[in-house]
Amino acid sequence: MKFAVIVFPGSNCDMDLLWAVKDILGEEAEYVRHDEESLAGFDGVLIPGGFSYGDYLRCGAIARFSKIIHEVIRLADEGKPVFGTCNGFQILTEAGLLPGVLLRNESLHFVCKTISLKVVNNQTAFTSEYQKNEVIKLPIAHGEGNYYCDDSTLEQLKKNQQIVFTYADENPNGSLANIAGIINKNGNVLGMMPHPERAVESLLGSEDGLRFFKSIVKNYGKVRANT
Repeated sequence: MKFAVIVFPGSNCDMDLLWAVKDILGEEAEYVRHDEESLAGFDGVLIPGGFSYGDYLRCGAIARFSKIIHEVIRLADEGKPVFGTCNGFQILTEAGLLPGVLLRNESLHFVCKTISLKVVNNQTAFTSEYQKNEVIKLPIAHGEGNYYCDDSTLEQLKKNQQIVFTYADENPNGSLANIAGIINKNGNVLGMMPHPERAVESLLGSEDGLRFFKSIVKNYGKVRANT
């Protein structure tokens, strides 16, 4: 597969994503600037964490209007995989590709640690390499990871099994229903606050994130091979 790693002013996890996909998995990956207008030739999109446009107004609010977002939406509409971690998750909600919003952490403090996550739904193209309810460890680093949505949206998320990851042992940000990551109804757009790209080698303290990317390649690589 060939992945586009979108780079905004203020992105700081773009190299982590490129490393995970290109150097660890051996797939193709390239940086694509926020002001580019085409994602032609790419099979998937990865939106990194960081502080796009300095998180002015609110996290992801300005990045949502970047030229490249039109192409991200196009690929999502075509059913191609789109993944956003941390600030990438925030951008996906601002762009309307995922429901809800990310608020300031309940503590009002930036949180940086390794946390335990439960894989609530392993029947997605992003999580098929995990076991249902498996507990994995991934790092987080955010000040606005408090997921919130209204009651009707939460009911729809539960009904459609769109809640993919929840915080297992502790809720580090006050997120509603302990939500750490969700997917869209079509199952091809996923956003999460934890960083799987920072847990792909034992040297980093955990390899639990590697299976996340293996799942994408396993499921979407077949699609590309058959086209």
